[in-house]
Amino acid sequence: MTAHEKTRDVPYAAEDMFALVAAVDRYPDFLPWCSGARIRRREKIDDKEVLLADLIVSYKVFREQFTSRVTLDPEAGLIDVGYVQGPFSYLHNKWQFETLPEGGCRIHFFIDFEFRSATLQKMMGAMFAKAFGKMMQAFVDRADELYGGRRSSPSFESGAPVPSSE
Repeated sequence: MTAHEKTRDVPYAAEDMFALVAAVDRYPDFLPWCSGARIRRREKIDDKEVLLADLIVSYKVFREQFTSRVTLDPEAGLIDVGYVQGPFSYLHNKWQFETLPEGGCRIHFFIDFEFRSATLQKMMGAMFAKAFGKMMQAFVDRADELYGGRRSSPSFESGAPVPSSE
């Protein structure tokens, strides 16, 4: 079992960050190690949108494709990802976007997975902590590119560091 959790405050609206993470098909444009993405199916279930998505992850000689069921709940600011098929025994990750009173939003990100192959789990588990930090930063960098001109709050523009917790 490899579980990681991260919380980070960013100067962008929760709705913008939700839209960024929900655009799964754009991941190869900015996410390290993501070499392909495809939305197989979209459907509306109640007030949520559910995607069936394929991602291809490449790192050195390692290249794997997996399929996930991504549930988008914009009302709750929640993106829930469940594993469907691929090299894992299981995979679950969740994004929660919380509007901050002073502007911007707090991102809560959780991922838990285990590869079917013990060898692959050992190899990937060792490097995943580093990759996990780069993943979160890739989303923040992408938000800077897309939304940098329209920060949610002037308090983040003072040059003060943006809080982050591991």
